[in-house]
Amino acid sequence: MFHSLSPLVPSVEYHSLIQFSNLSSFLSIPKLQKLIPGPPKFSTSSSTLALSDSTPDSDSHRLSLSHTLQAETLKILEWGSVCKQLSFFTSTSMGLSTAQKASIPLGGSREESQKLLDQTTASVAAMEMMGSRLPDFSGIEDISGIVNSAASAQLLTVNELCAVRRTLRAARGLFDRLEELASSEDCRERYLPLLEILWNCDFQMELEQKIGFCIDFELSIILDRASDELEIVRSERKRNMEILDSMLKGVSSRIFQAGGIDSPLITKRRTRMCVGIRASHKHLLPDGVVLDVSSSGATYFVEPKEVVELNNMEVRLSSAEKAEEIAILSLLTSEIAKSETEIKVLLDRILEVDLAFARAAYAQWMNGVCPTFSSEGSENLDHAISVDIDGIQHPLLLESSLRSLSDVPASSSENCVQSNEGNGITHSGGCSEHRSGFPVPVDIKIGCGTRVVVISGPNTGGKTASIKTLGLASVMSKAGMYLPAENHPKLPWFNLVLADVGDHQSLEQNLSTFSGHISRICNILEVASKESLVLLDEIGGGTDPSEGLALSSSILQYLKDHVNLAVVTTHYADLSCLKEKDNRFENAAMEFSLQTLRPTYRILWGSSGDSNALNIAKMIGFNHNIIERAKEWMESLVPEKQQQRKGLLYRSLMEERDRLQAQAERAASLNAEIIDLYQEIHDEAEDLDRRETALMAKETIQIQQEVKTAKSQMETVLQEFENQLRNASSDQFNLLIRKSESAIASILETYCLGEKSSYTVSETDSHSFTPQAGEQVLLKRLRDKLATVVDSPGADDTILVQYGKIKIRVKKTDIKAIPNPTNNATTSSFPRMKRQVRQSREFQSQTGGSEDGEVAYGPVVQTSKNTVDLRGTRVQEASYHLEMAISAREPHSVLFVIHGMGTGAVKERALEMLANHPRVDKYEQEIFEKSIGKPPEELRLPSMGSNNSRTREDILQTFGASWLEATVYNFSNGNFMALARENDDYSSHPWSIIAIEDVFCIFFGTLENTCELRRHYGLSRVATEAMVVIEAYKVLRDRAPYPPDQVIKDLHGKFAFILFDAKSATLFVARDRDGSTDLQWGMAGDGSLVCSNNPKIIREACGKSFSPFPPGCLFTNRSGLISFDHPLHKVKAVTRLDDYGNTCAVFFQVDLLTRLPSIPRTGSASNWAGSTAVEGE
Repeated sequence: MFHSLSPLVPSVEYHSLIQFSNLSSFLSIPKLQKLIPGPPKFSTSSSTLALSDSTPDSDSHRLSLSHTLQAETLKILEWGSVCKQLSFFTSTSMGLSTAQKASIPLGGSREESQKLLDQTTASVAAMEMMGSRLPDFSGIEDISGIVNSAASAQLLTVNELCAVRRTLRAARGLFDRLEELASSEDCRERYLPLLEILWNCDFQMELEQKIGFCIDFELSIILDRASDELEIVRSERKRNMEILDSMLKGVSSRIFQAGGIDSPLITKRRTRMCVGIRASHKHLLPDGVVLDVSSSGATYFVEPKEVVELNNMEVRLSSAEKAEEIAILSLLTSEIAKSETEIKVLLDRILEVDLAFARAAYAQWMNGVCPTFSSEGSENLDHAISVDIDGIQHPLLLESSLRSLSDVPASSSENCVQSNEGNGITHSGGCSEHRSGFPVPVDIKIGCGTRVVVISGPNTGGKTASIKTLGLASVMSKAGMYLPAENHPKLPWFNLVLADVGDHQSLEQNLSTFSGHISRICNILEVASKESLVLLDEIGGGTDPSEGLALSSSILQYLKDHVNLAVVTTHYADLSCLKEKDNRFENAAMEFSLQTLRPTYRILWGSSGDSNALNIAKMIGFNHNIIERAKEWMESLVPEKQQQRKGLLYRSLMEERDRLQAQAERAASLNAEIIDLYQEIHDEAEDLDRRETALMAKETIQIQQEVKTAKSQMETVLQEFENQLRNASSDQFNLLIRKSESAIASILETYCLGEKSSYTVSETDSHSFTPQAGEQVLLKRLRDKLATVVDSPGADDTILVQYGKIKIRVKKTDIKAIPNPTNNATTSSFPRMKRQVRQSREFQSQTGGSEDGEVAYGPVVQTSKNTVDLRGTRVQEASYHLEMAISAREPHSVLFVIHGMGTGAVKERALEMLANHPRVDKYEQEIFEKSIGKPPEELRLPSMGSNNSRTREDILQTFGASWLEATVYNFSNGNFMALARENDDYSSHPWSIIAIEDVFCIFFGTLENTCELRRHYGLSRVATEAMVVIEAYKVLRDRAPYPPDQVIKDLHGKFAFILFDAKSATLFVARDRDGSTDLQWGMAGDGSLVCSNNPKIIREACGKSFSPFPPGCLFTNRSGLISFDHPLHKVKAVTRLDDYGNTCAVFFQVDLLTRLPSIPRTGSASNWAGSTAVEGE
């Protein structure tokens, strides 16, 4: 018997077509008025400043200055290059232009920036749901110029109107797609930030319908139905042209017959129709008007007299047609001009959606994580951190490293060790030159009470790159972008990011290096506020060191009271002493290795560093004598300061040593306690293992003795049955069988724990099993797949095994021995004997037995003598064999007939003969439930531990209650196909359903080569796509010599179909390469396969156990899920895990790295529909 019959539950939605009689009635449809709120306003550079009490002129000056400084800061931080990276992920021309111009919106407030981050998070979730694919923006164009032209009363062309219609239609399709993703209650909150962008937008459906009614979208022409006048004019012009053409053909034929031209010639000259005639035969048209002469003068183009009036009519009708077309275009242009505001708002919202998905794709490309903004009240908490960023990398350095890594040969990667231990910016040593630009991540940890951070350290140590990275991270978070960092980065929201980095020397403005820096810092101090971030590089440089130090100290004292955070780099060691006087200062140093004389790019928070100028000069290759003389000068210049610094360094080192020593003693104490606890637990575990082994050995002996006793008792029963069978008559057979079955059943009930015992025995044996080289074993983690031992177990209890072409090393506990047939013969026979007893009783209950006085038949045991096999024969030959078999049987005997399935002709003939044959008393059809569409087991993974899915009966009942007018086709064994109309705007693809000779097919989408396929299969012109698919199936089912993937390759277009052959119980599902048509499949609670193009239906039926049907794939009974583009490669399931490590979704994709051995050869007897043969016959 075969179980798990699977239902087919598709759902189809289709559009209602609306036609209008003429333009006037169409344009009189009332326009739907909708509230169009203004788009959210984001600042492209900075937010509004909190200005103090001052004059309006000063406020305006400060605001203008802040915008200027913010723009210069973005240029310093290379924000334009980051936006250029983002532009590669945009999908519309508007998004591309905005990103390339670095006009990405920045949040003007903390709430706006958080809203942008929420949109990015929702886009990431949507892309994961769609399989890392972006939504379809293909039909959206930048029509703002077209709308402006319409508003300025410029007449729009047909192509421009088509562009407007395409954009409006694509915008509505985008919104429908987003609503489809958020259709379930559990997903709506995730995608709500995206939906809010397009909510309350006027998609101008009425305008779209007007344009579509008047203009042919594909041919880009104005349709006749656009107005009654246009239809009349074109009809008159067509009739006039037919008359004119007929008369010109007659005139041209007469000229040709008279020898006036080599071949009849009809052409147009000066917008009038005429005929060609030789100059020597001009007399044939005496009253004709010469319109033109050929370049050689041998041919005249003459308008005959009889067609002059028709030509005049053609000119008048042509002018009238053009005038009517201009009137229609003018009317549509005015409609677009009236909707100028709504269309521009819609374009802004589409741009916002495009940028949100671009930020999501950019985040996936660089493995970014979502930042969070520090809470404003956290400053009052002890040890709270305002900026907490782990392992951040500069995006531009990351791009260059990815580009260089793509060029590194695989062979060289083994000799190069990735440097992830440091926390700097770039790494230049330890690897080949290809990896020299690999960015080293930076950790940034700044407390909430800190207002000024002083970073010191060596030149080329990464100070400038570190503050640039912090500034860029602040700007990216304001723009709603993820950061290329680790864990959960946190930083404050800054209204302004102001930076002074680089040389501002200018000969035009008469500015030196120092004056350029000071003038910019002066402007920064003027506009900075309590929410600003200030970045100063090499503060106080370019002048006398003592004066520069004094000025720098004063600037930092001012910044600590007037900004949120200031980060400065310096070579002035005295600035690090400010921390000792004010805890709002913090020190940081770039680490420098004295062993390698190279910077490590790690930031040491709370430390101060030296410039190490002499060491760096030595590393570069300076003359040794020059460096030694410089060291002597250093000691002679400030000997007392050098001694003071050495004393401070010695005290700090001693304190650090004492702290580390105390920690080491505490760790040693904990280690000793842990070792004692481990030894105690280990001793108890060893004793437990010994007791468990002894108990298992005792139970094994007892179970083996019980098995031996049961086997002996059953052999005694069987021996008595055989002895009595020799002397019994045919009437006593059933009585002897029931008696023996009762005895065996009582023995089985007595030893019902045999199966569990056998499991215990096998488990006990597996613990002591030690395989040898060359022996075959079973791999537990691969569902007991067979593998071969390559090498004997090593000292670490691992074994090298070979599975297929792969050699892997597994633990000894992960393998088990192949069960011995002799040891398990008795135990494994228990369930088989139970099934035989149950089947025999069922057949006796059906035939009635002999207890009621009816005729008793022979024993119900199928053998080769009482079986006739009709499979593989034709109807006439099968009839002959069946007739001979029935005639040869003795009275009151049983005959087994195997007819197969195939086309069903042999089965129908066999049932007809059995029903009408005089020797047949009764017959029963043996029911085999075959798995029509067993879904992949991976679909069950997301619902493990939950009971959200339903059975097939529940699905059908719910579907019928939801759609009362639904059409339901009920098939055998619980299968059903359901069709319902939902709303007219849901499905964006046409559909068709048809049933031919018990073959049902639902087809979504369109085929581009339908005409070619009709000719190939000999179908009429009215045949639909579903008819083509059914005909292809029937031809290949009966006589196709190749597999089904060859058939699907011949279908070109955007499509998906579900085909079910009710007669042969064959299921066939396929989807196009691009996945343009929605199709979902899942597993119901009873293991049934559910297919539908409505995510809501599939989610209610299967809970979480569903997935998009993989594009470019097909599913059949026999071959399962395969790719028709890559049939030699396996289609594998890819699981996605949530934050708790549980499987939340499953997707299927082609594994191009795994190649199947071959495709089975198929012929007329074994093809894509060959799975209809009943298994087990």
